[in-house]
Amino acid sequence: MPLNAFLRTSRIQPVHAVSVKVNQLVKTFDGQRAVDVISFEARKGEVLGFLGPNGAGKTTTMKIVTGYLPQTAGKVEVCGFDITANPMEARARIGYLPEHNPLYRDMYVREYLTFTAGLHQVKNAAKRVAEMVERTGLTSHRQKQIGALSKGYRQRVGLAQAMLHDPEVLILDEPTSGLDPNQIIEIRQLIKDLGKEKTVILSTHILGEVEAVCDRAIIINKGKLVADAPIQALKQQFSGQSIVTAEFAEKVDKNTLSTIKNVQMVKELGKNKWQLTADASMDIRAEVFAFAVAHHLTLLELHKEVFSVEDVFQQLTR
Repeated sequence: MPLNAFLRTSRIQPVHAVSVKVNQLVKTFDGQRAVDVISFEARKGEVLGFLGPNGAGKTTTMKIVTGYLPQTAGKVEVCGFDITANPMEARARIGYLPEHNPLYRDMYVREYLTFTAGLHQVKNAAKRVAEMVERTGLTSHRQKQIGALSKGYRQRVGLAQAMLHDPEVLILDEPTSGLDPNQIIEIRQLIKDLGKEKTVILSTHILGEVEAVCDRAIIINKGKLVADAPIQALKQQFSGQSIVTAEFAEKVDKNTLSTIKNVQMVKELGKNKWQLTADASMDIRAEVFAFAVAHHLTLLELHKEVFSVEDVFQQLTR
């Protein structure tokens, strides 16, 4: 299927309120387009992965959406407020963790969060700070100076400040950067939980993170939007075919395997181990199992090959 047709057919239909609406966005630096006429929406109750190679325009787009950079052309709305015409109303509804997490390193964790709560005029600031400290796993570090923290814990402080004023939209640029494996699991779960009640836009170079956390992914390349679809639809569409690996205890020949319903191609991988290919929309594991039963064969292995977000990313951004 041509890419344009895929983009038209695979976009998820709006079922939640649109929190972020980007329309025909353009950003030019010295005559060169860093963002080249892109449009997308992000809805309440979803985690949207925002992907692209270095220099693709991801961070520039995020800075425009948050009001840090003015656009050259196009329109951005956050919770119904135009980021240009009503910047304060729009920004008040955004929590932002930039890629390079800017913190006052001479301040202590609780002191910094209390200061940030004051800037946002958060009611019951002490209670809210305590909630964010606990939720981001900073309880044992709340009395420490930010400059003395590891990169992972500084990242947690950045997440806490982004969520402090209970924004409707969270924009997170590389939120798990510098975290150890256990911390990554904890923060991913936190992002998934937040995605149930808020709009989360997540930019990351860890493509496995997108599969683990996101409901939908947008991929941009050289400033242009090249894909926008739910994760599973994205992987299925770009796989082009469904591939199943089957290993039998007994000997079976290629011609016999070719008679299995919906099988288009058979390839031998090793002794009694075969790769069976079908159309992308088909899952032929049930047919293979039925074939084994009918021919009194013992299945030692049967699994469907999974096409990953990384595979899609490489196809679209080479």
